[in-house]
Amino acid sequence: MIREAMLYEKLDNEKVQCKLCSHRCRISAGKRGICGVRENRDGILYTLNYNVVSSEALDPIEKKPLFHFYPGSTAYSLGTFGCNFKCRHCQNWTISQVEIDQMQAMEIDAETAVSRALRSGARSIAWTYNEPTIWFEYTYDCAKLAKAAGLATVYVTNGYITREALEVIAPYLDAFRVDFKAFTDSFYRKIASAKLEPVLDSTLFAKELGMHIEVINLIIPTLNDSPDEIREMSKWIYDNLGADTPVHFTRFHPYYKLQNLPPTPLDTLEMAYDIAIKEGLKYVYLGNVPNTDKESTFCPECQKLLIRRGIFAVEEYNVTDDMTCPQCGEPINIFNEKGIE
Repeated sequence: MIREAMLYEKLDNEKVQCKLCSHRCRISAGKRGICGVRENRDGILYTLNYNVVSSEALDPIEKKPLFHFYPGSTAYSLGTFGCNFKCRHCQNWTISQVEIDQMQAMEIDAETAVSRALRSGARSIAWTYNEPTIWFEYTYDCAKLAKAAGLATVYVTNGYITREALEVIAPYLDAFRVDFKAFTDSFYRKIASAKLEPVLDSTLFAKELGMHIEVINLIIPTLNDSPDEIREMSKWIYDNLGADTPVHFTRFHPYYKLQNLPPTPLDTLEMAYDIAIKEGLKYVYLGNVPNTDKESTFCPECQKLLIRRGIFAVEEYNVTDDMTCPQCGEPINIFNEKGIE
């Protein structure tokens, strides 16, 4: 479905400026923004993918990954087409880096999406698989209905959303699971065709707006794996988001346009883990690594095992209903009002 977009400004000569993401594209009549799904038609900006769904699934929340947001629950997950980044290592490039006109897709209206989420038994609805910011109008309508129905809501995002857009959706968005692609502007420009600072700004603003934050950093050999870069990122998270912010370092596998690089060595991931812990972060995890206890949650004070995780599953849960450690009483940063459900 095509409909008029939210968050844009009309300019002279039938141009418009989109205010949805930090590219803030100035779009001439007949042209589209960087995302490929917002088009200027005679001076009016339209979204081309309002209820266009490329992917629909019921996922464990741990697959997002979100480890401190209703652990052990499921998320009704939806994705569309397009992206405002051009990541050379994108795992979902077949939906994110394609022209929407060329794709076969289904249409699911907001009411139906929320109804399906409820029937599935999901605790939350997540917009994921590609960048949800460029699907703003649809995710906004879904989020309002979801919150009214008692569902939690999740953005799995690259963090390039503007302050204006975040303020609009904030009353209806619970979790902001954000990728820090790297901690240098050169990486963002070369690998993702974007900038670092807007990602940091939006993440900090989402925190101020009361959203649950978890940070993911995919470590790519030779590109963003230096100890100094990981240390600077860990310090920024500690200083700006707080020591109890969950941080996930995940393993890179060669894909898309970066097939010339090797998978991330386990030693590199362990190094990142150790640096983040040393810098004071309480909840640090390793992802895409089999047979590791570094996907489980331990009390940062007494080291009691609180949540044991297998492959995208909670196998043991020991956090009290008031979100504290049962052994020492340490408060645990978990978004889950009544414990596991």
